[in-house]
Amino acid sequence: MTQNVTVVMGQIDPIVGDIRANVELIIEAAQRAKQTLQADIIVFPEMTITGYPPEDLLLREGLYPQVNQALSQICEAVTDIVCVVGYPMMDELGERFNMAAWIEDGMIQASYIKQNLPNYSVFDEQRYFTAGHQPCVVEFKGIKFGILICEDIWKITPSTQAKEAGAEVILNLNASPFSEEKHQDRIATLQRRVDEIKLPIVYVNQVGGQDDLVFDGGSFAISADGEVCVQAPEFKTDLTAVQLVKQADSLIMLDGAKAPLYEGEARIYQALKMGVKDYVEKNGFPGVILGLSGGIDSALTLAIAVDALGADKVEAVMMPFRYTAEISKEDAAKQAMTMGVQYQSIPIESMYAAFEAALASSFEGTNTDLTEENLQARIRGTLLMALSNKGGRMVLATSNKSEVAVGYSTLYGDMVGGFSPLKDIPKTLVYRLAQYRNSISECIPERVITRPPSAELRPDQVDQDSLPDYDVLDAIIKHYVKLDRTPQEIVELGFDAEEVHKVIRLIDRSEYKRRQSAPGIKITQRAFGRDRRYPITSHYSEC
Repeated sequence: MTQNVTVVMGQIDPIVGDIRANVELIIEAAQRAKQTLQADIIVFPEMTITGYPPEDLLLREGLYPQVNQALSQICEAVTDIVCVVGYPMMDELGERFNMAAWIEDGMIQASYIKQNLPNYSVFDEQRYFTAGHQPCVVEFKGIKFGILICEDIWKITPSTQAKEAGAEVILNLNASPFSEEKHQDRIATLQRRVDEIKLPIVYVNQVGGQDDLVFDGGSFAISADGEVCVQAPEFKTDLTAVQLVKQADSLIMLDGAKAPLYEGEARIYQALKMGVKDYVEKNGFPGVILGLSGGIDSALTLAIAVDALGADKVEAVMMPFRYTAEISKEDAAKQAMTMGVQYQSIPIESMYAAFEAALASSFEGTNTDLTEENLQARIRGTLLMALSNKGGRMVLATSNKSEVAVGYSTLYGDMVGGFSPLKDIPKTLVYRLAQYRNSISECIPERVITRPPSAELRPDQVDQDSLPDYDVLDAIIKHYVKLDRTPQEIVELGFDAEEVHKVIRLIDRSEYKRRQSAPGIKITQRAFGRDRRYPITSHYSEC
């Protein structure tokens, strides 16, 4: 006897805390899956009802009656298709659980409690949840489905339990954030898992931006022999069907759609676009504004913003001073015109002179130093914030990870902003992303990419007056921040000891700046912020 079941991967973009809107998404997707794909089962991501991660919203007792009401609404509205949905639950003793419900015929027929609660990197689930210990297997149309949630599939025990309980296929609900190598890591992990349990897995992932996290979607189904048979697209909502066929005692997964995947800089660029778009739109901003200096960081930020939001929602401001090169003014104006954004130039010479006069007696007898450079940056930051306040558009900060790492930026100056798209993008990657974007259509003037980078805060200034070459700097940052290598280990890799010690000291003492910086999109496996938590006040040193 042959059994056929159509499972749809419901790759949706929920909004954290907007339970009503998320329920509407779930119901609409389930109805569409039934009508257009003749689906029998639709599987949604982890914690779909609340969105992920809800963080300390989970500590609000008032959240759980809303979640229970949402489950009742789904049960009432979705009766002709099985709906597998993630949600949080609080029991009568006040314990909280990360759950998945199997909703069939208008009722919750089975539920599962997540067993492995991640407590590393950006995850903090042991703060909120109690772990489960039991498998959940449901039979539907002659096929037995085991349910797992996200981290459970990265460990062997939950999968083994599900198989021992009779599961013939695993449904895995996920909220797995993007990083450069994450999709391949997921596939490799699931290939190891199916090699161990000899069962196919349907892996459903969330999509969309949430604060500093981007969820890339990329849901997929993998057969018991480790082949990716069905692939949903990355960085977009989608309903993707997986056809399951059981013949006698064997279960096979038929071919479904296989969307192409992004690679390299293209994948990262998509993540940056999605992160900006969802942060701006989910927080209700009418658009963004940024300082366009004629340098590569602001040029790339402008391109991302326009691609994410549309030119009509982006404004650029040049704020020249006596040290601003003519080519910087020309290149900024050219890019703004090419990209079709609102653009203006506000010289800051008179404002700087007013500050200089007001501070003259206080500064008497002192030499010109970083104070005057920072003053220029802070005037620019004040102007951007004033324009933001007046027009409602959020300021985008333009600092990259290399600058953020070593504090090569000015608090309340070029660090101002509500969001920082390049916060986790090293300078060397900034250049590659700019070249990638120009390969689509040339929007960043070529000499912005080729000229030596400069903050233009003093005569003939270039970044390398203060920092090692960016190839060297980024490599040292990677070894120290991402890989947690010691200074001695980094020196033994062939780096100059003096440069290594200088960079590490700068990283360590710049934590206070990073703590006050705008949130930015995490794209590496070790981003500053919740991913890497260091004390501001610390006398610890390895140099």
